Amino acid sequence: MATTILVKEETRDLLKIYGKKDDTYDQIISRLIKIAEKCRFFEEQKFILENEKFFKAEDL
Repeated sequence: MATTILVKEETRDLLKIYGKKDDTYDQIISRLIKIAEKCRFFEEQKFILENEKFFKAEDL
């Protein structure tokens, strides 16, 4: 099932930059979401590494 998402022309034009030949907007948006999910994962890992205390296994 498809739906309509209203976006400004500027946003549509920016989406085209990230598209490949013959990509649909759905494909472009899905690819960008996957990239965003990876970025969020790495940001969370960086936060943990910077804010958590770690111990060597042999010290436990």
